[in-house]
Formats: sequence, C-alpha cells, structure tokens
Amino acid sequence: MHLQNIVFLILFLAALSLFAYNLLRIRSYLMLGRSENRFQNAGTRIMRVLGIGIGQSKILREPAAGLMHAFIFWGFLILITAVLEAFIQGFYSGFSLTFLGSFSKVFFFSQDLFGALVILSVIYALFRRYILRPKRLQGDGSTNADATFILMMIMGVMITMFGVNALKSAMHPEHSEYYRAHFIASQLSDLFAGSNAGVLYNLFWWGHIVIILTFMNYLPYSKHFHIVTSLPNVYLSKLGPQTLDTEEIDFEKENVFLGAGDIEQLTWKEMFDGYACTECGRCTSVCPANLTGKPLSPRKIIMDIRERTSEKAPLLVNKKEVSAEVESKKLVSEHYITDAELWACTSCMACVNECPVNIEHVNPIVDMRRFLVQSESRFPEELMTVFGNMENNGAPWAYPQSERLKWAEGLSNPVPVAAEKQEFDVLYWVGCAGSFDARYQNVSRSVAGLLDKAKVNYAVLGTEEKCNGDSARRLGNEFLAQTMIKENIETMKKYKFKKILVSCPHCLQTIGNEYKEFGGDYEVVHHSEFINELVTENKIQIDETKKIDKKITYHDSCYLGRYNDIYDEPRDLLKKVNTGEMPEMKRSKDRGLCCGAGGGRMWMEEKIGKKVNIERTEEALELKPDIISTACPFCMTMLTDGVKEKGRAEEIKVKDFAELVLESSK
Repeated sequence: MHLQNIVFLILFLAALSLFAYNLLRIRSYLMLGRSENRFQNAGTRIMRVLGIGIGQSKILREPAAGLMHAFIFWGFLILITAVLEAFIQGFYSGFSLTFLGSFSKVFFFSQDLFGALVILSVIYALFRRYILRPKRLQGDGSTNADATFILMMIMGVMITMFGVNALKSAMHPEHSEYYRAHFIASQLSDLFAGSNAGVLYNLFWWGHIVIILTFMNYLPYSKHFHIVTSLPNVYLSKLGPQTLDTEEIDFEKENVFLGAGDIEQLTWKEMFDGYACTECGRCTSVCPANLTGKPLSPRKIIMDIRERTSEKAPLLVNKKEVSAEVESKKLVSEHYITDAELWACTSCMACVNECPVNIEHVNPIVDMRRFLVQSESRFPEELMTVFGNMENNGAPWAYPQSERLKWAEGLSNPVPVAAEKQEFDVLYWVGCAGSFDARYQNVSRSVAGLLDKAKVNYAVLGTEEKCNGDSARRLGNEFLAQTMIKENIETMKKYKFKKILVSCPHCLQTIGNEYKEFGGDYEVVHHSEFINELVTENKIQIDETKKIDKKITYHDSCYLGRYNDIYDEPRDLLKKVNTGEMPEMKRSKDRGLCCGAGGGRMWMEEKIGKKVNIERTEEALELKPDIISTACPFCMTMLTDGVKEKGRAEEIKVKDFAELVLESSK
C-alpha cells in the first residue's frame, strides 16, 4: 500500500467517524420528542420519494428556480459514479471504471453533461440570490454566507472533477478510447499535457476528495443539512389526508399532553422537519397571513424549532443543568415563536402543499396553540365567547341547541329526523353554519331540496347534532374538541346509515379523517361530490330553459381542496348548470388563496395588516364576475363580507353551487 493510500485511509475513516458521530448526535436530540409512527406502508413511501424526492415534482412547480435546483440534485446523483471512482482509487490507485467496457462511456458522458449543468446552476443560484434577490430568499447575513459557502463547495467539487477527468488521458493513454466520452474534459486535456500532468492530477484528485469530505462534515453544522435529510423527510411525511394526529387523551391522568411549549413536547418528526428545511421560503411566499402583513412566516416557525433544538437539546441529552436563562427562552416566547405568529395561522395547508420536502408546518403550530390554551390559558379574548358557546350550545354561535332545525321550517317537504327513522341510507350532517348562519341556511335548504328531488333516503340529527370539533381543535382547545367528538360518535352509534353527507369542508375533514382516531370510521362525502353524482346519474335533472348564463368564478376551499383533493366536482357541476364564462382566479386549485377563516380565524378579528378575505375578494373582482361560487360556509361568509366591503354586493353575488343546481333543476 502506497503512502497516498495510507493517508487517504486515515482521512477517510476520520471523516466518516465524525459524520457518523454527528448523525447520532442529532438523532439523540430527536429522541427527546414525543413518539410518532412514520414507518408504515413502506411501498407507498418509497413511491413518494421517487416522485417528490428523486423526480423533484414539487421543486419544479416553480420552473426557473426548480430546474436550477433539480439540475444540482440530479447532477449529484449522476456524479456519485465519479465520487465512487475517486474514493475507490484512494484504496487502490489503479482502479478505473473502464473495467465496465463500453458501458463506462455512458458514465463518463453523463459526468461531463451533469457537471456542466451543475456549474451553470450554481452560477444562476448565486446570481438569483445576490442580484435578483427574490423576497423569499432574503435572510440575515449568516444565512447568505452559509448558502454561498455551500454553493462554492459544490462548485469546487465540479471543478476538481473536471480537472481529474481532463488529466485521465494523459495519465492513462491506454484508456483514451473510453476517456474521449468525457466530451468536455477531453477538450481541456491539452491544457494540462506535459511533465507536470502527474502532479496536477494528484492536486485535483486530492482537492476533490478533501472538498467532498469537508462538505460532508460541514453539513451537520450548517443550515443546509437538508442535503442529507430531505429525502428521508419525504419518506417520513404523512400519508393520506393531512390530519392532526393527537391520540385520544385521558385528561384525568397525570402528565397528559397539554401542548408544546418547548421542543421536548413536540414529536420527533416535528423536530426533524427543522433539520429538513431548505430555507427556500416557498412556504412563506404562499402563506395568506404573511402575504397580508401578519407576523407569521412558516419558514421562521420551522427554523425557530431547529434553533431552539440546537440550543436546548445538547444540555438535555448530556444531562447538563439547563440554566434559568436558557429555560426561560421557551420555543413559545418572545425569544422564538410569539403568540401573534401562532394565532395568525389559517391552517390553510398552502405551506405544506408548497414545501418541496414535505415539511408539515401546521401540526406544530396547533401543538403550540394547545400549549397556549390548555397550559397557559392565554388566547385572544374573543375566543372565550366561542369556547363558551361550544360548551353550552354545542356550536360556536350563541343559539340554543333546540334551534338546530329552524333552518328547515317552511320547506315544502318536512326534513326527516334520525330519531324518527332509526335506519336510512344517508345521514345529512347539516353543520353549525348550515343550522344557524342566516345566509348559509339557504344552502342547507337547497341541499335538502335536491335530496328530495333525487328521492334519497336520508335523515338529519336535528337537535342531537353538535359542532364537529374542528374549530376547537385548530384553536388548541383539544379537551373541548375531544369532548364534542366523542359525544357526536355516541349519538351516531344509535342509528344505521351507509354514509354521511356534509356541506362544510371542515366537517368533511374532521368527521371523515379525524374521527377515525376515536373509533368513528365513516364514509363521508361532500355535497359537491354527492350532487355531481346525482346529476350525472340523472337522478337530478337539469332544465335546459333554467340554465344560468353568467360569468362565474369558483373559489377553492382549502379544506375541500388541499386537505381532501376535491377540485373538479364543483367545477363539473357549475359547467352543467351554467352556459356562461367560468374564468379561474390567478391563484386557484391547489394554489388557491385561503379566504382567511380556517384554523379558527373565523371567530377572530384581523387586527394586523390587510384582511385576508379582502385580498381574496379583490382577486376575484379582477375577473369582473357576476357570481363568485363557493363550496364552504366559512368561505361564503368571508367572500360575502369582502364583496360588501368593496361596495359590490348589488352587482356580484356569492353563491354555493348547490343553490345554483337547485335553481337550474326540473
């Protein structure tokens, strides 16, 4: 073994040991968090990694920046062949991929092609960060310095690789037939020809090795550790609909989870998200709260979790005393994440949808809200009334439970009640807004009218129905939410039915996806899906003479779209009843802008910045529509208020598509 091989072996083992130590160190920090199972359904998770991670599908949602990042990522995957060749040469100097014969030419060609693409992408990344300066990339000096250092390290890896490849032919003329496949490096070989070729080759080779090993061991201390953690984070991300995964809590037990005030109350996955964050800012760029001047930045939330972990976790892991000063800097405090940031969130899931590595911002925000409500009793004053109404009336409004069926008064056909039928096909869950909100009561009446026309065997719970618990959960009052959830499940156990029909996407999400945690496993459908099916099957017939001829734009509800992937059914229905134009807003479907009411914001005043519903309303008004159509009671309220505030209520109507279908039906 030559001296070079011995030096390489020592350096390689030292670097590998340090990297392994840092991985185990970070793992020990994560073990401080609450347990959570993210390892089931391996096949589905692998397919997600292939699509989102390897295929870069979410990165490419933003074409220019996406291609830049994708070329760097794909380049590194391809260039693993060059790295492996260099590292194996460290153990055995005579090694070469030419042993693969003609197939080696594919590797050599790919190395030069993707090496060039990576260099061009790094140059564009630096130009973008320092010249174009998009708002979402603007950070403090340390953030830019760290990013620049990483980019220069990547550039160094590429330059030294080209240097090695350019000198291969001079060092090994017997393999020149294969090395000509280095179509760029081979053009540079003449520059390095001569007596110094061997020295230059060793300089480039050692430079390549040292930069890679330095790069590898810098990452765990860098904000760009996501280079290591992003693919695992995609693998570990939530499968199926986004839900709040709090298990059923026995609030009478000691040490019960009452929210996350600091890192050790977060789950290990919520902490791991901090290490996976690329700091690209895509989450913040689509956040409705941030766009309208609120203090919330989803990127900052995740970065703060990482920073607090770095500050406190080493002390806890090493069983060192946590000083009063460090202890006082809780995650939820003025030092990191403030109350105002947490209460600004609408839980719209735009941040999660946009994140290229599937970070889940909303779950830790709700966990921290739970801390404020259940541990600190610290929440906006208006929520005291909302919580009180839910406890006393089973709804956020101050109407008594006995008035749950008043919306049905005056209908030509009496609305069937579950207590009187016991067994039926469809349970129509009217919801609090459908029962008590004066405007949305007409939607409930429209749905009932359509069910009658289609001769659906249905019933409502009437005065037995209570709020599904969505607002209480998102506002952090988990005790109240679980109380209501359990009461509703017990009520529904009394009756036999096949599916639940809801008009509110929040009911769809909570009853359909989150009641399962408490033993309520139901088939739940939104009325957009259900009515569309009835029209398709001709059980509801559209009268050609009654069709609407209006300019209609449709607003996507976050809880219908991003939470439950329902985008087409409402649009299909509108096309069946409207002969006029149906233009889309600039932000639509999975990029639709929140109305501002989700996450319990329906019950809070906006005191900072521009109102979210005004931002969305203005976007709709740019299209000069006759009707803004919705599929959610909260969205209807916010958009109706927005249209009124803009002084356009006389000319522009906000309507649920169920109303439009009923108006157009025979």
